[in-house]
Amino acid sequence: MTSDRPRPLVAGNWKMNGTRGSRGVVEAVRDGVDPALAARIDVLVCPPATLIGAFAEAVAGSAVRIGGQDVHPAASGAHTGCVSAEMLADCGASHVIVGHSERRADQHETDAEIRDKALAARRAGLIAIICVGETRAEREAGHTLSVVSSQLAGSLPDGAAAADTVIAYEPVWAIGTGLTPTPADVAEVHALIRRELVAKLGEEGRGVRILYGGSVKPGNAAELMAVENVDGALVGGASLKAEDFLGIAAAYR
Repeated sequence: MTSDRPRPLVAGNWKMNGTRGSRGVVEAVRDGVDPALAARIDVLVCPPATLIGAFAEAVAGSAVRIGGQDVHPAASGAHTGCVSAEMLADCGASHVIVGHSERRADQHETDAEIRDKALAARRAGLIAIICVGETRAEREAGHTLSVVSSQLAGSLPDGAAAADTVIAYEPVWAIGTGLTPTPADVAEVHALIRRELVAKLGEEGRGVRILYGGSVKPGNAAELMAVENVDGALVGGASLKAEDFLGIAAAYR
């Protein structure tokens, strides 16, 4: 990796997993990120909203940060069951994932809604991790680049900057399946995202981190993280085990 690449970020998305008894996992991650690794990369764990406060306390003073998995665009109001960006920040979160493919599919979130959530994150001082990615049908039809380009254009808010925005490319067909695209496939999509970022944001777009996600494991992390324009990983199932998550982060040692 060249020194002018953005500082890597390895982020774990716990999805709907974890209870207070899972605190030991995040403590093990905290203890496993030694000063040498912390000097090279940023490490983030995104547990369910019920655990953000407790986990933020557990990692206080360490190199590990805690994030949310979703956010409502409004700062407050009559939105039963929702959580605002200000609430996440108040609990100790530093980041929030928006537009994950599971929410795009299950909650039918649109690009416009995701853009509004990214703006809400910025309003509260959080870093938005904006997710994009194609389905298997879209890939097989040869539409990967057009789908990712369209999602990025619709989800990325004006004025986005490296300090408040991260992009995560997660091919939907690779999430939790054990399947991964080839390094050449990943390089092609990440190069497209980088071009689109620079086209919209100018030189600022070169500093926005682009993460790869989708069946990232300790065994394939080094190869994937070495791909040009891959600035880290958004890790799903493997982030639930400290040993596996730290094994992925070790790709940067």
